[in-house]
Amino acid sequence: MPDVHSLVNDFVIKLKKRKIEGSKATAKQTVELLRSFISQQRLPSSNQAAALIEAVRAVGENLIAANPVELAVGNVVRRVLHIIREEDLSLATAAVGGISLADESDDDDFEQDDRPVLSATAVAAAARSSLRPPSLQTLLEDAPHSAAAPHPSSSGGDSEGKSKSADKNSVTRKLKHNVIEAVNELVQEISTCHEQIAEQAVEHIHQNEVILTLGSSRTVMEFLFAAKEKKRTFRVFVAEGAPRYQGHALAKELAARGLQTTVITDSAVFAMISRVNMVIVGAHAVMANGGVIAPVGLNMVALAAQRHAVPFVVLAGVHKLCPQYPHNPEVLLNELKSPSELLDFGEFSDCLDFASGSGSPLLHVVNPAFDYVPPNLVSLFITDTGGHNPSYMYRLIADYYSADDVVVKRKSAS
Repeated sequence: MPDVHSLVNDFVIKLKKRKIEGSKATAKQTVELLRSFISQQRLPSSNQAAALIEAVRAVGENLIAANPVELAVGNVVRRVLHIIREEDLSLATAAVGGISLADESDDDDFEQDDRPVLSATAVAAAARSSLRPPSLQTLLEDAPHSAAAPHPSSSGGDSEGKSKSADKNSVTRKLKHNVIEAVNELVQEISTCHEQIAEQAVEHIHQNEVILTLGSSRTVMEFLFAAKEKKRTFRVFVAEGAPRYQGHALAKELAARGLQTTVITDSAVFAMISRVNMVIVGAHAVMANGGVIAPVGLNMVALAAQRHAVPFVVLAGVHKLCPQYPHNPEVLLNELKSPSELLDFGEFSDCLDFASGSGSPLLHVVNPAFDYVPPNLVSLFITDTGGHNPSYMYRLIADYYSADDVVVKRKSAS
């Protein structure tokens, strides 16, 4: 098995050189790397969760710094950190509940109680593991199933001490195993996100509708294909997505699958939007306030849709949900692509000011990669877990991230 640190360094280089394109591919490779890192990590005999969190946080900080614009990297790192906290809390709660029930069984006047006994530490940890305070339902769901069947009473102090020691050793052995199992589920979730979203297509696309999209998105393509397979008949307008013109490739794919497709220029969106029943687009990231980081040009489409009261629907896998807000200083919302996508480098030679002797260009080219679409322009989000309003996104995000991990940074040594 290759050294995990070499794998991390190789992946950092790929991120820096932008060798990996697409949020899904980036997220999947990130979580697979973290799984390998966790499986090879040697943990101390005590405070295993804290040591594992600190190790993952250190790796995650390097990964995020390698490509700050690819927010899926940070999202996956935070998800893994949340998994570690949840598994540690689950094991600790089970251990506390089991010990409390064993103590109660020693009493002569034992009365069964369906409620598990949770320590103040476990309750506090549950509160810190979420962006919102824990509800009663959350605490009951986290309760160990063993609460319904009390442990047999021990006859002496020695056996009781051995039982507590065995519980502690069991927690030590189970933590890494449970974390890896949960990370495997995360890998599966990311791998099947397109299929999970596409299954909902028939609920949103109806007969003889006209759909508008911009550029190319694998999620959108699978969504439209799924509606076609359910015998829905509809037309798709594809804005070409200049300057990379990825909409051309999407239009060819749709036409090859038998969908009526029309390619339009980006500047024609306002002219065509009155004929459209729904706008369906992909996303680069979804922020905690419900705002969307999307391919450049989509803010214009969203404004056109709002002007003509056309629903603006965003498709995004759960791995694209980011617990940060656009105004956070850690969030880098955009990056500039190569000017060569707009003009050939040879054309710049005519625009240099040689008369002044400095050779500074008189022509500048700005080629941003992304737009920010505010939440008030979004009608609906469709994720792996179903459809959600923009105002609900912060609660959905709270189910997947811990407040302590919003900013991924190693703790400074005191």
